[in-house]
Amino acid sequence: MTTASAGVLFIATLVLALAAVHRPLGDYMYRVYSSDRHLAVERGIYRVAGIAPGSGQTWGSYARSVLAFSAISVLFLYGLQRVQNHLVLSLGHDAVRPDTAWNTAISFTTNTNWQAYTGESTMGHLVQMAGLAVQNFVSAATGMAVAIALVRGFARSRTAELGNFWVDLVRGSVRILLPIAFLGALVLLAGGVVQNLHGAQPVTTPTGGAQTIVGGPVASQEAIKELGTNGGGFFNANSAHPFENPTAWTNWVQIFLLLVIAFSLPRTFGRMVGDRRQGYAIVAVMGVLALVSTILVQVFELTHHGTVPTAIGASMEGREVRFGVSNSGLFATATTLTSTGAVNSFHDSYTSLGGGVLMVNMMLGEVAPGGVGSGLYGMLVLAVLTVFLAGLMVGRTPEYLGKKIGSREIKLAALSFLATPALVLFGTAVTMAIPAGPAAMLNTRAHGLSEVLYAFTSAANNNGSAFAGLSANTAYFNTALGLAMVFGRFLPMVFVLALAGSLARQKPVPVSAGTLPTYRPQFAGMLAGVTIILVALTFLPMLALAPIAEGVG
Repeated sequence: MTTASAGVLFIATLVLALAAVHRPLGDYMYRVYSSDRHLAVERGIYRVAGIAPGSGQTWGSYARSVLAFSAISVLFLYGLQRVQNHLVLSLGHDAVRPDTAWNTAISFTTNTNWQAYTGESTMGHLVQMAGLAVQNFVSAATGMAVAIALVRGFARSRTAELGNFWVDLVRGSVRILLPIAFLGALVLLAGGVVQNLHGAQPVTTPTGGAQTIVGGPVASQEAIKELGTNGGGFFNANSAHPFENPTAWTNWVQIFLLLVIAFSLPRTFGRMVGDRRQGYAIVAVMGVLALVSTILVQVFELTHHGTVPTAIGASMEGREVRFGVSNSGLFATATTLTSTGAVNSFHDSYTSLGGGVLMVNMMLGEVAPGGVGSGLYGMLVLAVLTVFLAGLMVGRTPEYLGKKIGSREIKLAALSFLATPALVLFGTAVTMAIPAGPAAMLNTRAHGLSEVLYAFTSAANNNGSAFAGLSANTAYFNTALGLAMVFGRFLPMVFVLALAGSLARQKPVPVSAGTLPTYRPQFAGMLAGVTIILVALTFLPMLALAPIAEGVG
């Protein structure tokens, strides 16, 4: 079988697997968030935490709960890192220095998992398990909860209540993430991913040299890092490390895990609003954007440049030989289309245009299918903008799912969309204008600008992947990128919840001859077009100065 045929088969089986689970998993998540029944373990959590599961919350109360829980998570994770040297299973590591601990606490709480440190030589096993892995669960569940709250805003009428954040958080963690992550960990364990509490182990290399390799509870963390679209590796090499991702088929499993919930949530959305066709329209747009991105990355990375790459078929710089160029490109595409940030190859080694596509994936708002929860609410915000633009064209008050999109709704949707680009462009501009920015760049000119642009795009969109040529573990970058993560995560969330509250208070508008059918291919095409055009208008000047200039230069 040729390399191209193997790559096509890899992608085809992945698409078939995602299609097979779309309906059952989407329906299961619908039942989880719609049920009035609480499991025994959930009732125990509510009693301990003092939660009244039967009480509903307005959008403001829901938002305050999200922010309060996240603030407590940041403080706990920061403190855990700062006292690491006094904890068991610290492996002899010192306390994490303040700016790195701040950046890491923000990173894992915001579902970004940007790592400015070397994992196996910085974090002990207890911090990895009780700190980082726990945040992988609850940060993902937080994103899902906000998405469900927005869907309830469309589904409910004449009410101020969007549900209960604490109930949504617990259910997302206990009923969805935990069981799937457990099964995923078992599969990865069977594939050779390590799971132990070993410290540094001396080994002899094939050439007779000596090397020290750290073990750890890797399989359990690997499963949830992908499933929750978190990213972040136990080891510095992330999913390129053989202890995290040993074979081509474990690579397939990891890509499947990071896509499965995000591609199934549109089915949940369709069930909750009472029209499955709406969910099909959303997932179709996600799928088309993902397919286009995948094709572009494959073309740019398999195009041969130079004598040696032409002779061997493609450039293998920055790739693992056990994955090859095609599967590495697919992993990179999937992680930047979601908010995962895990990597099995160096994105800095990609062609200028291939790396540019990875940046554009994040600039889309990571909505194809996006992060767990954040992808769905990001796409629904774009759908609101699309029906507003369509209404302007025909001179009619825009409606979406029976709700009028008035001035308040469109302002909130616009603010939610614009928050992240503003952070990316402002952060990049300031960084390039002060000495601390260029001082951390290993490359100059267009590629150096691409590295900084990629860093702020990744941070503000809560992705976490990076171009390797930027020395970002400095006080300036740890602080600046940490702020980009915070505002990039919580500003859109607050605007989305405010939008949900505004929609939930409305009374349904009856369908008329002038109502735009938002389940037809026409609307799906408009939604995809608006997504691309908005991103092009926002980022094209900066892209022209960075990856495009490098690619055509």
